[in-house]
Amino acid sequence: MAAVMLVYGVDVAFGALPHDASELFQKFASCSIFFGAAGLCVAKGSAAGPQRSPWRLLGLAMALWGAGQAYFAAVLWDVKDVPVPSVADAFWLAFYVPAYAALYKLVRLRSGPPRRGVWLDALVGGLGVGGAGAALVLQLVLNATHSAMTTTAINVAYPVGDLGLLALMAGVVTVSGWKVSGAWRWIAVAIALYTVADSFYMIQVADGTYASGGFIDLAWPTAALLVGVATIRPEARVQPGARRGTIVLPGMFGFVALALLVVDHFARLNTLALILTAASIFVMLVRLYLTVKDNQRMLAESRQEATTDALTGLGNRRRLTADLSAHLDGLDPDRPLMLTLFDLDGFKQYNDTFGHPSGDQLLERLGKRLSDLLGGHGTAYRMGGDEFCALWNLSDAGTASVTVIEAEAALSEQGEAFSIGCSYGSVLLPNETTNPIEALRMADRRMYVRKGAGRVSAGRQSSDVLLRALAECDAELGMQLDGVAEMAPAIAMGLGVPSELTEAARQTALLHDVGKVAIPDAILRKAGPLNESEWGFMKRHTVIGERIISAAPALAAVARVVRSTHERVDGSGYPDGLVGEDIPLIARVVAVCDAYDAMVTKRPYQEACDSAWAIVELRRCAGTQFDPEVVEA
Repeated sequence: MAAVMLVYGVDVAFGALPHDASELFQKFASCSIFFGAAGLCVAKGSAAGPQRSPWRLLGLAMALWGAGQAYFAAVLWDVKDVPVPSVADAFWLAFYVPAYAALYKLVRLRSGPPRRGVWLDALVGGLGVGGAGAALVLQLVLNATHSAMTTTAINVAYPVGDLGLLALMAGVVTVSGWKVSGAWRWIAVAIALYTVADSFYMIQVADGTYASGGFIDLAWPTAALLVGVATIRPEARVQPGARRGTIVLPGMFGFVALALLVVDHFARLNTLALILTAASIFVMLVRLYLTVKDNQRMLAESRQEATTDALTGLGNRRRLTADLSAHLDGLDPDRPLMLTLFDLDGFKQYNDTFGHPSGDQLLERLGKRLSDLLGGHGTAYRMGGDEFCALWNLSDAGTASVTVIEAEAALSEQGEAFSIGCSYGSVLLPNETTNPIEALRMADRRMYVRKGAGRVSAGRQSSDVLLRALAECDAELGMQLDGVAEMAPAIAMGLGVPSELTEAARQTALLHDVGKVAIPDAILRKAGPLNESEWGFMKRHTVIGERIISAAPALAAVARVVRSTHERVDGSGYPDGLVGEDIPLIARVVAVCDAYDAMVTKRPYQEACDSAWAIVELRRCAGTQFDPEVVEA
């Protein structure tokens, strides 16, 4: 096809072939290229997967145009007054039907199932391009046509049909957001070339200046050649329903329509151009209205999602805070609200035993039970993790203690290998506070006091066993830990640590060196400094201590803090190299207490110093080894 096109062009430009051969060649070269493009499109359609239908339709369009060209060459080439309409016109005008269908199906493939936003964007693009084409191309044809009504109608039909193709191609580009694949870029150029060629042809026919075999005749086979090139271009895999459109293209086409309406004020445009441009502006306004509606809907959905727990469907912490603020505004003390926080006991072990999917299902079941219990007189929330919350009206719910017990039962579940219970803390509103944040803080504190009270026996028993083992291993070390344990809770309280956590500070202080039971006596009692190997062995004692302590579930939180008691705020500590506030506060407190006790107590490797010197040394190391606030406390 390219070779035929090259010879055709050289012959038209330079008369390279003898006269008789040139006339015969020019007659049938054009239609051969169209039939070649038709064959390539059909072949492409046989292997194009989801784009099979558009390619086959495009092949039919090429064949129809080629048939019209063949008829014109065989019958009408030498006719001085070509009849209008002719059989060739029938084939050429029939070309637009499958061409339209091919581009429409391409738009459908690009946009997926009909979605009003995507289709409106495509319609804006099509109407904008159609209006611009009607204002420019159609106007030139109308100005040059002075024939009978039938002839004028046929002459106008071609540029109108081409404008439709341009409009559909604009829709494809709008939907694809400029990301049209390589094949369809070539087709877009071919369609533009068709439009230009038809327009100039009609103008020349109307003026009586058209002659077969001129440069204008090169345009149509060149467009067919471009379609042929498109069939051998790689085709990107189409993802039906993928939205590739962008607001830039519809906006640009809408701006073109607006500009045309302004131009019409100074130079009158034809009726079709005005109708298309006005329709483009109207569709843009409809698109704007629908966009605003969609944004409002999405905003409402996002607000709902932002205040809803995705797993259980209950309100989340943000919803609870908003509800508390709304309820506490002017709340009557005679109609109080009860806020209760619940924390599940045994949920971590359940998760570890049965897996996270089963844990999620358990949370869904428990959340539904709590919501059903409070239905009509209260609201259930999930705060995150294994924490739930209830907010209900006491005057509707009856006795508070009964409701709390029922809620506790709703959040409990037992089986052969597990037992889930819960701890809780309640606040009466507005009697105790009118501040939502303070209300949550009070309920949280009371919940953990209750949780700690339930665990103190197991925790105390476990720590006593570990301390006994440590004392049997090294009685002197046990006495040193007692001194640290006396200071740590007091300093923690001075720093504002909640009273419920002071017991954790005491247990951390008592157990922070329990890992030394695994360190050889030769290293523990060495009088001189430790060598690198010995020091590396010593650094393992906090990790060993964590493993030992975590064997007691009641001391799991203490075990995690013990691991960090030899970290330094400048990051040079061990075992994890934590920095600043990444180190748990209780661990920072115990580190200072341990260092102070080490300085004022006689050790195998040093003599005891007085308290004043020890405090000076702590302050010197504040900001590098120790937390300055803890040192001052």
